Amino acid sequence: MSGAWPSGPWRLRPGKKLLLRLRVRRFFCDRATCRRRTFVEQVTGLSERYRRSSLGLKSWLRQVAVELGGRAGERLCRRLHLVAGRTRLLELLDPPTAPERSPRVLGVDEFAFSKGRTYGTLLVDVEAGRVVDVLPDRTSETFAAWLRDHPGAEIICRDRATAYTRAIKEAAPDAVEVADRWHLLQNLAAAVEKTCHQHRVCLRKRADEEIGRIPDAPPLIGLSLYELPRTQIIERTRHRHADVHKLVAAGWTVSTIARRLHLDRKTVRRFRDTDLDQLLASAQERRPAGVLEPFKPYLNTRFTESLGQVSGSRLFLEISERGYRGSRQVVRKHLAALRAGNAEPIRADIPSPRKITGWIMRPQDTLQPDLARRLLDVRIACPDIARACDLARAFAELLRNRRGFLLTEWIRRAEQDAPKPISGFAGFLRGDLGAVTAGLTLHWSSGVVEGHVNRVKTLKRAMYGRASFALLRTRILTRP
Repeated sequence: MSGAWPSGPWRLRPGKKLLLRLRVRRFFCDRATCRRRTFVEQVTGLSERYRRSSLGLKSWLRQVAVELGGRAGERLCRRLHLVAGRTRLLELLDPPTAPERSPRVLGVDEFAFSKGRTYGTLLVDVEAGRVVDVLPDRTSETFAAWLRDHPGAEIICRDRATAYTRAIKEAAPDAVEVADRWHLLQNLAAAVEKTCHQHRVCLRKRADEEIGRIPDAPPLIGLSLYELPRTQIIERTRHRHADVHKLVAAGWTVSTIARRLHLDRKTVRRFRDTDLDQLLASAQERRPAGVLEPFKPYLNTRFTESLGQVSGSRLFLEISERGYRGSRQVVRKHLAALRAGNAEPIRADIPSPRKITGWIMRPQDTLQPDLARRLLDVRIACPDIARACDLARAFAELLRNRRGFLLTEWIRRAEQDAPKPISGFAGFLRGDLGAVTAGLTLHWSSGVVEGHVNRVKTLKRAMYGRASFALLRTRILTRP
């Protein structure tokens, strides 16, 4: 029998096999009807039936399989001079059985087998911080069946997924639902960012007026109407918007469109509910500012003064003396865009909706003074953004200080005079009022569940996405 050398002063050189010869007793059964003729005595802690290695080596190999899986574990065993293939390692993984009763505080969240296509459900004991079970999908029927088979959940922490809500109301109606606070802030930030997108015109108008008041401001340049460049991301946004709206007009559902176009359902909803101009503006903002950006006002002024007769080489030399470190070809491309009439006019810089959202959602005492001044300018430029800022900060204070008893008043204020995205967020809160109030009152949250979801992502990367559900479930439940 192959095995591991016991602890002690003796050591074997690497690559050497150890053979233990055991003298055990063999028992015979004298009953004619017994199918087992003989019984071999086992050595406690060393051997077991149908095993060709010691129990110590089996335990080692099982830990290798739990941590690394099949192929990676096989490579490690080869370096350690252990004879074990990936199939043998995977056979050692016996998934522990799920407990008969659900934990008192249960956390539930989804994770992706294939992002945007297939998802599973992770169930976590929030008090103990360990995974209880893994479900093969995220449907309400599967989760409800699990709750019926495993009663005992008194508090269930979840995000705002409607499938889990239906399952809880159906199979565990007495359980207290707790909406996750991080997801609530994320949804609020999305509503604030959408508000900032819708009111960029206000910010642009304010910035142009400020430039007009500056005495030394460069004169306005009389260029042709600006057209968005035909970049890959701009064209992709146009085509995707057209495809989504074509299928929506044909009566297709969001899930069907997502499968057809290989998109996430959230992406489909965004293209369905957002104007094309807003999507194009968002796509345009993703382009990083190049090295030529600070010198464009000078180039445009020189181009206008010379009536378009100045050469690119001359302008390249002029801005090089002023600190330009880019190539000559970039300057020539910009001049060609000016002559063709599709260069963007130089305007005052306005913060992106994402930056404004970050300033609003951050605690006021942690916001730097210069950023606070820029946010004040934004609030002065657009009253709707100022109203969204006040409501978002008020909700964040309710959440951080656990003042769930004031939630109804906040929802009433938001529904009365807030911008449409914020009032829509308030309507969703009213539809899930009990769980949101519990999330803003109790200390339970889905933070532990999110940590285990990240661990599942790490396991999936280690297995390169080839793992079946049974193998992935085994590794999730066996790995501490």
